[in-house]
Amino acid sequence: MNKTSKMTAALWTGAMALATAQTAAAAGDLVKANPTAPVDYSGTLSIMTKFGSQHLSPFFRDVVDDYQKLHPEVSFELIQETDDSVKGKTKTLVATNSLPDIFFSWTGTWGYNFVRGNRAVDLTPVIGAGTDWGKTFTPAALEAFVWNDRNFGVPLYLDAKFMGYNKRIFADLGIEKPETLEQLLAACDTISESGMTPISFGNKNAWPAVHYAGQLLVYNVPVATLEKDFDPKTAEFTDPGYVTALTQFSELQNRCMRDAPNGMSYQAAIQAFSDERSAMYYQEILEFDGSANDETTLKPENFGYFILPVPEGAKGDTNAIEGAPEGYMVSASSAQIPLAIDFLKFLTSQEVGKVLSASPYGQPSAVIGGSDPDAMNANVVAGMADIDSASYLMPWLDTVNHPRVAAAWLAGLQALVGGSKSPEEVVISVRETAEAVGG
Repeated sequence: MNKTSKMTAALWTGAMALATAQTAAAAGDLVKANPTAPVDYSGTLSIMTKFGSQHLSPFFRDVVDDYQKLHPEVSFELIQETDDSVKGKTKTLVATNSLPDIFFSWTGTWGYNFVRGNRAVDLTPVIGAGTDWGKTFTPAALEAFVWNDRNFGVPLYLDAKFMGYNKRIFADLGIEKPETLEQLLAACDTISESGMTPISFGNKNAWPAVHYAGQLLVYNVPVATLEKDFDPKTAEFTDPGYVTALTQFSELQNRCMRDAPNGMSYQAAIQAFSDERSAMYYQEILEFDGSANDETTLKPENFGYFILPVPEGAKGDTNAIEGAPEGYMVSASSAQIPLAIDFLKFLTSQEVGKVLSASPYGQPSAVIGGSDPDAMNANVVAGMADIDSASYLMPWLDTVNHPRVAAAWLAGLQALVGGSKSPEEVVISVRETAEAVGG
């Protein structure tokens, strides 16, 4: 078995472990939140977050401390994971039937797996669109956690991908902020000639390539076609825009990225940008504050961003942005459901939202009024405006698709980055997987 085959097998195993475990639980009854249930402010509440990085981890610890000041008999078990580790940890907890009381979830098929397996509490009675709590959220963020017309998740923040760039380096080299993909490629050529890496890219964990692909796909494939292809039962993956987008990604890699991306971690790529060893880095808005601050070589005044530019002749939605809200679910097996809901209400208050949105966290709150522009990074404020004005948020390919199709995207794109598959071969592998799942 070659390296790519081994990687594909590993991704397949991980994805199927989650899907199998969820299906195994499907025989259980749906658990619905009771809005009149009394809250017992005692015992231990377990929470799995995606705030495990060094600069994010204090957020939940501080929120927990503040909650305990109000309810001193409540204790907490915090499981703090990162982008790279949360998927594996979730699969392990699902497989061992030990999901914490509150757990992080993406939208799309990833979240739906918990719904389908009756692993998540139906929160509609407490957070549905007509409830007092539900009215406090940005409607689109709340809607993203709705499946089968029921609310199963609590959105915490909004997220999207942008190209961060070093304004000083651009100015020194006479480069204007690119307006098209072709201009970005030309800028990369100029930066390369100076001896610097244009874009740092770490794809060791496979998912970073998915974000590039997703943005280019929505530019090249009509949204209606993409959404049809998200469902294996209706998927075809025949639109020529798929190959076009992946070909553009390959050219972007060849002209803008160096070294061996599949051997570099995502965090190493961030560090290269923050250390001014690269001129650009494709990042989530959540990472703006971490990329440039008083402790990094790249200072905030030299940090700029732009949406990954649209290629000439694009036939998809040119006003779309890659991104999705992210949030939390309550485990259906929790013995502390009323307490878990009470804590999530505290977590999603305007006051906590303003802390979350401001530096050093810089994560745009999904709560209406949950941000104070005067206390926030100006780039985060501008990025939030871009998200609000986007015509469509392109979901992450590895969470919106069926687990097996997501695994095919991850493996195929990593093979594309490594040079062992062509754009056409990647699309064929995804198509064949979708046919096997849907057929």
